[in-house]
Amino acid sequence: QLQASGGGLAQAGGSLRLSCTTSGGAFSRYVMGWFRQAPGKEREFVATISWSGTRKYVASSVKGRFTISRDNAENTVFLQMNSLKPEDTAIYYCGADLNSVSGAYSIEEDRYDAWGQGTLVTVSS
Repeated sequence: QLQASGGGLAQAGGSLRLSCTTSGGAFSRYVMGWFRQAPGKEREFVATISWSGTRKYVASSVKGRFTISRDNAENTVFLQMNSLKPEDTAIYYCGADLNSVSGAYSIEEDRYDAWGQGTLVTVSS
């Protein structure tokens, strides 16, 4: 079970850090990812990270502003969001690909088997 936190209200240009923690399973062997869903839109990929954290991939819309990282000792994945824009307003979901392999990351939503409950990020202009 995944638990996401850290959402809230930020001004444009501000920062937030999201966290996603799991209390069970082999976290260090899961590819982790962040997705988001804005009002009236489909859920979209944001960022993903490999088991060890050495491989990462972020969507072009957030590249240079968002950073994904993980702490396997704490069973937590993070999404550092800087230079926030109003269009970043969305519910952010963390996901775990339970059937991944070392060195891989996952961009496709249907690769993810487990999801957190979502945390709302609102960016005001």
